[in-house]
Amino acid sequence: MPSAENYLKPEVIQSIGRLDLRARFIIEGLLSGLHASPFQGFSVEFSEHRRYEPGDDPKDIDWQVFARTDRIYIKRYQAETNITGYLLMDLSRSMGYTYRQNLTKFDYAICLAAALSYLMIHQQDPVGLMTFDDQLRASLPARSRRSQLGDILSVLQRCQPTGLTQIAENLRRAGSIIRHRSLMILMSDLLADPDEILDALRSLRFRGHDVILFHILDEAEVTFPFSGSVDLLEPESQEHQVLDASGIRTEYLQALEELRGKYRTACMAMGADYVPLDTSMPFDKALMEYLAQRQARF
Repeated sequence: MPSAENYLKPEVIQSIGRLDLRARFIIEGLLSGLHASPFQGFSVEFSEHRRYEPGDDPKDIDWQVFARTDRIYIKRYQAETNITGYLLMDLSRSMGYTYRQNLTKFDYAICLAAALSYLMIHQQDPVGLMTFDDQLRASLPARSRRSQLGDILSVLQRCQPTGLTQIAENLRRAGSIIRHRSLMILMSDLLADPDEILDALRSLRFRGHDVILFHILDEAEVTFPFSGSVDLLEPESQEHQVLDASGIRTEYLQALEELRGKYRTACMAMGADYVPLDTSMPFDKALMEYLAQRQARF
């Protein structure tokens, strides 16, 4: 029987062919690991109770729970416990990069999106999907019915990272389409102007949306394991540049850290969550951020 850690390793998940099974595998691993975490109370079916607080209506007290636990809880209603989520998937050509020829950034994002969809549908949370490159490509309105998971996975399985990218413009388009307050979950390598992207994220926050930004890079883009003369290809313009790896490594890693720091600081200031990931990282880091955001909403 695989351990919880193995359930969550990208290289293990990649070996599973069907996307629905990948999603289930990830979630089973997450739930196995939650027993020893601060999120011990979470499960696929989240609790519909919360602690009684002064000012709550006594009519909402669940006396059966009180009889079993000697603690006062009140029942939560559907409007209190459900959160509407939208997955915003970057289909730009750069997302198809992989150094080890194993798991691309896009593969990683697809597995993560599938797992989040699985989790949200089983929580009866409405979830929708938007895919984009230089324009919006697919849009599924948020629903919580069981068939929604199949609809989302069907779209994800057909996606290919082949286009140019207009991240900021498409975030604004998504914000104009989704009018009610939602949790916007962006999955991208963010290889575009960070100031424009951050302005678009601020626009989403101004409209009342909550935001989780999953910044997904390849393992090599984070560690820069190259040596000697390297031929770097800009994935969207297809321009080549030959550089001495050892001569630019320190400068590159410093620039990456500054970029991540810029996103982290700006997201904190606007009340959004920024989660830096790479394709070697277990999926539970991203999923725990979603759970933390969901808990914070209530």
